[in-house]
Amino acid sequence: MKSSKSHTRELQWATFARMWYLLDGKMQPPGKLAAIASNKLQGLNKPVYHQLSDCGDHVVIINTRHIAFSGNKWEQKVYSSHTGSTPVALDKLQLRSFTSETQWRIVKLAIYGMLPKNLHRRTMMQRLHLFPDEDIPEDILKNLVEELPQPRRAPKRLDEYTQEEREAFPRVWTPPDDFRM
Repeated sequence: MKSSKSHTRELQWATFARMWYLLDGKMQPPGKLAAIASNKLQGLNKPVYHQLSDCGDHVVIINTRHIAFSGNKWEQKVYSSHTGSTPVALDKLQLRSFTSETQWRIVKLAIYGMLPKNLHRRTMMQRLHLFPDEDIPEDILKNLVEELPQPRRAPKRLDEYTQEEREAFPRVWTPPDDFRM
């Protein structure tokens, strides 16, 4: 039988240990992903959280190539940053200029912007692991503890529905017999 002292020590270790969380970014807005990831990276879910302590966890986000935006944000959203002290040094990068191979940078920018602006931010970003597809290296895969739920329910594509589901879907309009496409 274990003593209560060793049991307390195990609970303390579990409190301070860094957990590894998996988050699926398929058909999810980057802002919602960033809100969940920044809470885990800061350690806001832990009872021992303090602003000056570095007690955050690792977050692995897969399918960052398949993120989704609502409305017309692919054409309208612009990321801007100053590279110098002159007004000419303003860099503007439109969202549509990101290719499907570099869309993980959109998620990274969103998470970076949601973290506190202090010296811990770079350390927290080192615990963020982004992957464009579902391929995760084995050394990271064996560390995963929990899969976080998606912030929004991802819609199914038409080819993902079965034939029975398609036939059971209510029809808005029934074409006449002599109708040609």
